[in-house]
Amino acid sequence: MTNIDIIILSYAKNEALKNITLQTISTLLASEDSRLIKFNVIVIESNKVLSPFQYPNSRTIYPKQEFGFHKFLNIGISLTQNELICFCNNDLIFNKGWATAILESSKIDPAIKSFNPFCPKFHHGKIEVEKEPINYGYTNALFFTGWCFLVKREIFNSIGLFDERFKFWFCDDDFRLTLEKYRIKNALIRDSLVTHLASKTLSNESDYKKSYFQYISFALYKYKWQHHNFMVYLFELIKYRLKILYAKFG
Repeated sequence: MTNIDIIILSYAKNEALKNITLQTISTLLASEDSRLIKFNVIVIESNKVLSPFQYPNSRTIYPKQEFGFHKFLNIGISLTQNELICFCNNDLIFNKGWATAILESSKIDPAIKSFNPFCPKFHHGKIEVEKEPINYGYTNALFFTGWCFLVKREIFNSIGLFDERFKFWFCDDDFRLTLEKYRIKNALIRDSLVTHLASKTLSNESDYKKSYFQYISFALYKYKWQHHNFMVYLFELIKYRLKILYAKFG
């Protein structure tokens, strides 16, 4: 029996989005033989109005803290203990055998510590990841799929927890670059199929809120991974805040 912790971030602010989270859990549980692979599902729900509702076959958490993608993933880490832990958006469809394919790839190359599934919708036609069963690399949305990735918990002993300064945008870039910095082997597994439904939750947010998260995170990303100049970072924060306010109020 293999136990896998599943961390799902959800913001079910309406019935349609709640149903998407339910679909994610349902397809997950149907994807593997429960006698061989057991999923320990934690849903971290941002819509506190739903409390104390519990998604079926899971433990649902309603954090008191303000939302942060990395912050909530870290909460998931603190609530789980299995060696394998998978971080998921709530807009996924898990295909049969997705986890089995990852386990098989780990047997082929035990040095892989970060695994990414193949999205039939997104990766179709990308020959870089269709030729081989195991595809190594760190390129965002190609070899690293921020919407769903599974890691060996031991990596956090080397790299620390997720950087909570990143609230939403550039979280995937920050983590994949951290993996690369510490030379932690990352691979996309061609036969591990998980369909991403393309940010159903985010598409319901206002343009102002999306712009706010994007610009602020971009300034942090450039500071941490490009110029490393704190004064430039502060200038960019002020510039982007003014740009956002101008766009909102004209």
